[in-house]
Amino acid sequence: MSGVLLKSIARRSGGLDHLIYVLRANPVTMFAFAMFALIILAAVFGPSLVPYDPLATNAANALQSPSLAHWFGTDSVGRDVFSRVIVATRLDLSISVAAVALSFVIGSVLGSVAGYWGGWLDAVLNRVLDTIMAFPLFVLAMGIVAALGNTIENIIYATAIINVPFYARLVRAEVNIRRNAGFAQAAKLSGNSDVRVLAMHIFPNALPPMMVQVSLNLGWAILNAAGLSFIGLGVRPPTAEWGIMVAEGANFIVSGEWWLAVFPGLTLMIAVFTFNLLGDGLRDIFDPRQRT
Repeated sequence: MSGVLLKSIARRSGGLDHLIYVLRANPVTMFAFAMFALIILAAVFGPSLVPYDPLATNAANALQSPSLAHWFGTDSVGRDVFSRVIVATRLDLSISVAAVALSFVIGSVLGSVAGYWGGWLDAVLNRVLDTIMAFPLFVLAMGIVAALGNTIENIIYATAIINVPFYARLVRAEVNIRRNAGFAQAAKLSGNSDVRVLAMHIFPNALPPMMVQVSLNLGWAILNAAGLSFIGLGVRPPTAEWGIMVAEGANFIVSGEWWLAVFPGLTLMIAVFTFNLLGDGLRDIFDPRQRT
């Protein structure tokens, strides 16, 4: 028992050492993890720490430029832009995480089944995925939300549907490569069922590249949700959401109130950029060649 415990501790220690090594070797990855932690903190604690109510209007303070009282200025009805940007982090991140989690589960199941058993299941899945990928993905999301209604739940469903092909094809390829590998055959000969071999022995090998894909899709999902809100098919006003804020602020850029669109747009850009950098960092962390 003590030997197993020592091996477990050594394995955890080795994984931690490798993580520290990758972060030290690549400052950009360390920066991405720091920014990711900041986004999480803003989403979790931001709504309770913002200086103003993001929905409270005050006509006397309308269209004030950035100042010590209002760091990001105020909008056309006097709402504090900084407070709205921070509060919107929770909503946009929640939509992104929920959509990516849903697409991850559905894509993993479909890809695993098609890659392991093949045959007509594989052929049908490929045709369905080809049909989804044939559409411009944002246009497809627009059509789904327009048909179902622009609620948060439908935004999540639409974003999940357009992301399913990424996971399904990735898992299918990984499972198809390993279904006849030696460790899989050994697991079968040990008396494990096909489902157990797939779930416990083959699928875990597909997780490292999928974690990279998850990070990238989180950024795309945030951008997709903001894009739908920008064109009026996403979250409805007066809810604080980055896409809505950019859309509302765009009308005032010509008249000189640049802060209404710049600060929400800059926050959106930083969030997407962070998740893209995080994907590169996760690739380095999970890359076996980095462990030498």
